[in-house]
Amino acid sequence: MSGVASLSDVDLIAILLGTGVSTEPVGVVAARLLERAGGLHGLLRLGVSELGEQVGIGPSKACRLRAAVELGARLSSRPLQRQKPITSSRDVDAALRSRLRGELREHFIAVPLDAKNHPLAELEIAIGGLLACCITPSDVFRPVLREAAAAVIFAHNHPSGDLTPSDQDIGITHRLVRCGELLGVTVLDHLIVGENGYFSFLDAGLLRPDTDLSAP
Repeated sequence: MSGVASLSDVDLIAILLGTGVSTEPVGVVAARLLERAGGLHGLLRLGVSELGEQVGIGPSKACRLRAAVELGARLSSRPLQRQKPITSSRDVDAALRSRLRGELREHFIAVPLDAKNHPLAELEIAIGGLLACCITPSDVFRPVLREAAAAVIFAHNHPSGDLTPSDQDIGITHRLVRCGELLGVTVLDHLIVGENGYFSFLDAGLLRPDTDLSAP
């Protein structure tokens, strides 16, 4: 194997940095940065100011690194397209995980759908703390109803990486399903997104909406 694909993570970071400092070669600076971040995925959590505080990395290099990380995140995502119906939880995960995986706080997202499961929007309902994102059904359905949605899929991240639904996750999901039934908006699924995977209430049999995602 040859070319860029054969380079290590440290090598790639070193190329982006270009130079080290008088006391340390660029490879050492790159290795320390990756250790500090906890690997490549950890770079998603570091902003320009945090990157610039690292030894051997000033504002210019920090901006260059942050831009490279953002490009990588965008390349790995598959944004929801209005013309293409959502057919499974994988579609939602593919669109949202790159956005949510590096967040240090919980973000609660709603994806309203039309009668044929085409996404109408991607709505950020709330941003919470490290362990929870407090929402109410009125917070959730007010913007969803403005989209004239026939159905909706919810998603939120667990910054800890643990995909196990909490009692709060289960409780709010059941409340949202019941409220959706009253409002005429079918809750198709609720995803918990983590660093390396996701949990689907529908796939796990914990949510049984009237409309199946695979329905034509």
